[in-house]
Parts: sequence; C-alpha cells; structure tokens
Amino acid sequence: MFVRKIIEVPGAPKISGLLFRGLGGPEDYHNMQKIILASSFEDDFEYSETPEDIAGYYSHLANCDPHKDILFAEVGDEAIGYSRVWYIRKTDDSGYLFEFFANLKPEWRRKGIREAMLAWCERRVRDIAISMPENTTKEFVHWVGEAEKEWREILEKNGYAVIRHGFTMVRKNLDDIPDCPLPPGIEVRPVLPDHYRKIWDADVLASQDSWLSLKAEDEWYQYWLTGRLFQPELWQVAWDGDRVAGAVQNWIDIEENAKYGLKRGWTENIHVGREWRGKGLAQALIARSFRVLRDRGMEEAALGVDAMNPTGALHLYTKMGFTVYKKSYTYSKKFE
Repeated sequence: MFVRKIIEVPGAPKISGLLFRGLGGPEDYHNMQKIILASSFEDDFEYSETPEDIAGYYSHLANCDPHKDILFAEVGDEAIGYSRVWYIRKTDDSGYLFEFFANLKPEWRRKGIREAMLAWCERRVRDIAISMPENTTKEFVHWVGEAEKEWREILEKNGYAVIRHGFTMVRKNLDDIPDCPLPPGIEVRPVLPDHYRKIWDADVLASQDSWLSLKAEDEWYQYWLTGRLFQPELWQVAWDGDRVAGAVQNWIDIEENAKYGLKRGWTENIHVGREWRGKGLAQALIARSFRVLRDRGMEEAALGVDAMNPTGALHLYTKMGFTVYKKSYTYSKKFE
C-alpha cells in the first residue's frame, strides 16, 4: 500500500505552493503520463505510453523501492514533475550503474526545481550505495535526447560528461526490400510460448558483447512478457536445431501511430549469437521483418542503436536502408 508522504528536498527554490512527496498510488500513473506528454513537444519525442503501460512497468520494478526511490514535485494540487532512481548490475558483479531521471513540465523549468530534483537523486543513490561492496565500481549513468537542451545543461554543470551516443533510425519506406537468404541450416519458425524463455536468454547472452554488459533481472523478463509491445506473432526468430541463432522482436505501437499520424513498425531487440555472426543472418531477419511490417500495413520501420556498437550494427542498419532520425547521448559521472 502506498502512503503519500512529504519529502524534504534541501536546496529547492522558494516557490509558493511547491512541495515534494513520495509516490501516492495508482493515480500517479496518470500524473506521470501527463508530465511526459507535456514535455514531448519541447523534448522532441513521440511519447505513446498509456497509464496502463506505466502501471504495468511499475509493477515490475527491479532494484528500486517505490516507497523510497520516487520523488514527485507538486504545486497546489498539480503534479509538475517526478524523479526515480534505481541501479543495474554488471554481469561480472564488478560494479553498479545508478540510473535516474528528473522529468519536469516545461513551464516549470529554469526555476531551480530540476536542479533540486537531481541533487535529491544523487543523495538517494549514495544512500543506496552505502550497503554495496566497497571493491565494486559505482557510477551515475543517464540517457538523454539531443533536444533536451535545458536538462543537458544541468547535467553538464553538475559534472556529467557524454561517454557515448546513439541514434533512433528510420527506414522511410518498405519498398525495394532486398532479397537476403537465411544461412544454410537456419530456419525461421512461428514463435510459441515454450520459446519465450529461450529467446530472452539468447538476447541476454548476445548483449554481453555490447559495451554495457548487464545482469538481467527476472522482473525485466516478467514485464517483457506482459507489456503492450510484446507481439511475438510479428517476430522473426532463427533456429539452428533447438538453439536460437538470432531474432528480431518486431512490434507495432498502435498508440504511437494514432497519436502522431504514422504507419511505423519497430524492428527491435535485434540479436545474433556469436556462433552465427558474419553469415548474413541479421540482415536476412531484418529483411523478413520489413515484409512482416509491410503486410500489416506499415509504411516505415524504426529502431534504436548504440552508434558505437562493437558488433557493427550501425553499418548494417545503414546498409539496410535506415537513416538517422534522432540522436541521444549517454551521460556518466563517477562517484567521488
């Protein structure tokens, strides 16, 4: 049960009616959506989550205590911003990455509120880190869109630096899909419930070769199974016998398309196991995905990519007709 409590935030600006509080319960999922929707134009992103999506995500939090790790900013009876902190573990248990955000409606920015929320996040993270082994690395990490200029200025003034960048990429049409055959001995099969865990585990294993090798949490798996974008009927999963060689987990976001007048499908969670790389499997699965999306009435495809991915993903996606749509940055700060 959630108990609404007032939280003291040192350094907060003196604004009439401004207070900070904890998570108040299910009604705050609607507040979260309103705050993000209010920011979507200025921050240049197509936001499509519903309150039900948010409730589903928050019911599967990992390494986050909603009673302690969420902060709301409120003026009068209006929720104007919220923050959350959590951590993720490195696969080899050598360290922790502490994530956070401080979402704030645009009309309340540049008044010192967001700076106070950032300071609260950092203090809360340090409280959490006290109980962690001393011989492990610890750092703050945060992903920010290129258009979030005010927030990026705040981060940089507080010692955060860009360590990587990424792209959202779009293939503007689903015409002229290349003929990319599957490698010999590989076949694509319809996805059945008995396959879900194998596909998840193969994705997690393949991701260990990325720059950020993280320990997957069971709560992530449970959310993946129940989210609105879990659409296995659209996936292209390649099998080598009883082993998952690679996959593209396609989805169509009906909410996004309706809200922004799009006919876009997503080709995401693209992964190929080490044994099957360099054989054209990824491009074969992507080409098949284009056809799946086109057959569902979509006119374009999108994906996100770490621009510095060591497996050459950016080059592959460019070859398959994707172009850069938006840019994002990964900010980091070491513990002092």
